Amino acid sequence: MTPELRVWQATARAPIWEATEAELEAQRLPPPFWAFPWAGGQALARFLMDAPEHAAGRRVLAFGCGGGLEALAAARVGAAEVWANDVDPVALVAASMNAEANGLSLRVAPGDLLDGAPAPPVDLILVGDAFYERALSARILRWLEGQVARGAEALIGDAGRGMVPDGLRRMAVHEVPTPRALEDRDARMASVWRLGRR
Repeated sequence: MTPELRVWQATARAPIWEATEAELEAQRLPPPFWAFPWAGGQALARFLMDAPEHAAGRRVLAFGCGGGLEALAAARVGAAEVWANDVDPVALVAASMNAEANGLSLRVAPGDLLDGAPAPPVDLILVGDAFYERALSARILRWLEGQVARGAEALIGDAGRGMVPDGLRRMAVHEVPTPRALEDRDARMASVWRLGRR
């Protein structure tokens, strides 16, 4: 969805995809969500590339950044400052490598922001593919609402997993090609939603 950006990613045949959850747990490794740009994140990155005014000149945080695609898109369109956050330190390494591959700059905000890790002061929060489990979605929404109350705006990329809250404004819809190694179909419809006002 964003040929303007280059990202390192695992292929469907890489051993990391073949490892079971139990094998990863035995090695104390979280699932490698960072190793592939998921459909909601791709839609969100495409939205920013097509409508750069949403990120240009603003301080941006990519929450649960994975490999950092959304963060890269914000940096490419002229965000004043871009922070990448993830609970998985390997994801932050991947995001930093992807930024370097594109000649872009991003800063790292490690830790679980939902559990009290400090969040940098930002104007825009990008959330790609994080609303996939009910309890986690509720925690993310509470945190985002707190950030919006402090003046931030949030853009959420979601591939129809059914956990995005009601009452958000849909900004865009994209059909995103998806590999069968990760999804049960060849494409997913992914929407970009806005929480808060600019």
